[in-house]
Amino acid sequence: MTNKTRKVMSVSMILLLAIITVFLISLNMGTLKIPLAEVIKAFNGTGSEQNYTVLVHFRLPRMVIAILIGAGIAVSGAILQSVSRNALADPGILGINSGAGLAVVLYIFYFQGSSFSSGVLSVYIMPFAALLGAFLAAFLIYTLAWKQGVTPIRLVLVGIGINAAFAALIIVFQLMMDPNNFMQATIWLSGSIWGASWEYVYAILPWILLLIPLALYKSQNLNVLNLGDHTATGLGVKVERERRTLLFISVALAGACVAVGGGIAFLGLVAPHLARKWVGPRHQGMLPVSALIGALVLLVADMIGKNLMAPSEIPVGLVVSCLGAPYFIYLLIKD
Repeated sequence: MTNKTRKVMSVSMILLLAIITVFLISLNMGTLKIPLAEVIKAFNGTGSEQNYTVLVHFRLPRMVIAILIGAGIAVSGAILQSVSRNALADPGILGINSGAGLAVVLYIFYFQGSSFSSGVLSVYIMPFAALLGAFLAAFLIYTLAWKQGVTPIRLVLVGIGINAAFAALIIVFQLMMDPNNFMQATIWLSGSIWGASWEYVYAILPWILLLIPLALYKSQNLNVLNLGDHTATGLGVKVERERRTLLFISVALAGACVAVGGGIAFLGLVAPHLARKWVGPRHQGMLPVSALIGALVLLVADMIGKNLMAPSEIPVGLVVSCLGAPYFIYLLIKD
């Protein structure tokens, strides 16, 4: 086992222990405080019915969703940064989140807020609606950035422009909504894990289980693409085909996560940067560590958002932005 592999495993174990610790603490915290002993009793069937209901039907699915979304957005950001060869790339900054957000806002607008109902069908339609919006944004970005190939700088600049355009359209449709749907859309767009039920876990889980392993399988190609288009071509990589495949993975992850978690910004920027600092740029180690960092950060942010101003709740996206914005400014100043 090489030193790099040992380092990746050590960092991963530390992050896993941190996630488990925060997970147990978060189970205990909330409007209703449940001691750890009562948590254990609730899960082995000897606790109260009230504690079991709170833990299994409210807290647990929300925390699982936070872990899945955090991992998905982090891997999506890591892929975007590698494909664009730009350290500041992120699904939120490039317009992928805005495209998914616009699709969901249109869905809310035309279906009278049915996306927020408890119907089983709406739960599974939401990721597909967000996915279509994310792919529309990606298609526009890729098409407009094409000029005898796609250069990383053009990709980022066009993405920023598409992000601004879609954000404006979102506001236009929000202003035409009735007050109830307007508030629901506003909270969702700020980044809120509103679908805290097992149905939403089942809706997002297949996307995460399929796409993150696929990204890991493509990690060697990401390493080669980082060397530059000419070098990658010389090494036998079909650059444009691989770039499109990796963009598809990134966009699909971002779209599925936005459908359930709303517009969570900066997470896809911060997690890959921290992973590179801790384990280096090789994607075989950087991608899984990014996923663990993203899961940990979003789980912590969700715990803070639920409890800092209880019984009121701060959308998790705002907490992540408060944590991530200073780091983004630091990166801008550093570069």
